[in-house]
Amino acid sequence: MKAIYDRARALGEGLAAIRKQFQLPSGFPPEVEAAAAAAARLTLLDHVDRTGIPFVTLDPASSTDLDQAFAIERSGSDIILRYAIADIGWFVAEGGPVDAEAWTRGETIYLPNAKVSLYPAVLSEGAASLLPDGDRPAILFTVRVRPDGLTSLDGAERALVRSRAKLGYATVRAEDLPDGFAELSRRIEQAEIARGASRVDPPQQEVVEHGGALALEFRPMSAAEIANAGLSLAANLAIADALYAHGTGLFRVMPEPDDWAIRRLRHSARAIGVDWPKAMSLEARERALDPNDPKEAAFMLAIRRSGAHASYERYVSGQKPWHSAMRATYVHATAPLRRLADRYVDAAALAVANGLAVPGAVSDAFERLPDVMNRADRLASEVNAAVLELAEAVALAGRAGEIFSGVVTDIDERGARVQIADPAVITRIPVDGLEIGEPVRLRLEEADPSRRLSRFALA
Repeated sequence: MKAIYDRARALGEGLAAIRKQFQLPSGFPPEVEAAAAAAARLTLLDHVDRTGIPFVTLDPASSTDLDQAFAIERSGSDIILRYAIADIGWFVAEGGPVDAEAWTRGETIYLPNAKVSLYPAVLSEGAASLLPDGDRPAILFTVRVRPDGLTSLDGAERALVRSRAKLGYATVRAEDLPDGFAELSRRIEQAEIARGASRVDPPQQEVVEHGGALALEFRPMSAAEIANAGLSLAANLAIADALYAHGTGLFRVMPEPDDWAIRRLRHSARAIGVDWPKAMSLEARERALDPNDPKEAAFMLAIRRSGAHASYERYVSGQKPWHSAMRATYVHATAPLRRLADRYVDAAALAVANGLAVPGAVSDAFERLPDVMNRADRLASEVNAAVLELAEAVALAGRAGEIFSGVVTDIDERGARVQIADPAVITRIPVDGLEIGEPVRLRLEEADPSRRLSRFALA
């Protein structure tokens, strides 16, 4: 929930209330800003000069906190991904004001009209960001991608890099991208299919204006955005394997979905009008969804909402960390400007790749990070849910009395959970003898953006 168009300023007060409710800071304490500014002026040391490599970045056009830059080359039948990750760790002194504030925040939280950044902008959108306006420090990972899409970490080093271009998802052309980008993306996708992974990113919901009225709609990810996410996936998988093999790390894990969750999703598919043959697995149905089809886009969002939650776990001897959606051992390493954990995972990978012991401060951080990151994830999720409730109320405002069609997808102590097809809204009503899978007609009783409330009753 990052993209809500608020042309009529219908959301402004609601978003301000959300910031107040969740105590989201509007800036950084003066001592943190001062320490960040001082760090940004430091002379770079201990970085190998790799400015001759033609790196580029690919992000939303408006982004300025750029975590990743990449270059691609061939090595026989293999493809070498040179993946430069912003070296925020070089700027942040352990135990200093910037570090302490980052541990308090855990991750960047995005709102439709702003963000609550992990690090001050002088670093995250300046000295540490891989912008194409000069040399930047990075941890440069060399990832080998075989013809079958399997990945391995060939090396890592602290390097000085220079981005040649800041490419945007909406405007990038095939000729702007390095040779081999499309083939690399194809290999990564094929490897996902082979291991039964389900990396399907739903469109973002947004409120758009049509002739003075607001409507809740979807913005699907572009092909360039999906392909770019594949580069991060390849690096994260390679780094995860290297860390696990050396008995260290902080991993992203997700349990397998249970039978009840899949049953509920089948009812959601029926509610939305998406065909899902009984013999087809959830993973196969996900991969076949078209984000440009409004019904299938709505179902992608339903999958995201109903799925098991991912979390962070440190390495434990004898326990193989597992991410059910990736069908692999997996880490977060490629967004250190936005996630605290990535900074330490990168430091551990840098040590392991060079045959060095993982620094004690990094190993100690792995002990504390699961609680910090899981708490930050919960906060971000709660904020996103509040924004979604607000968006739904705004989209439905002024439509009290209208009738909407839906299907009951779940029943629990909170009542009957109903998926409405158009707009894609989830609500709860009293059970009143309803059964899972039953189609219902609901009347909108009220929609109040000031309370983030959309209330329905059986028609």
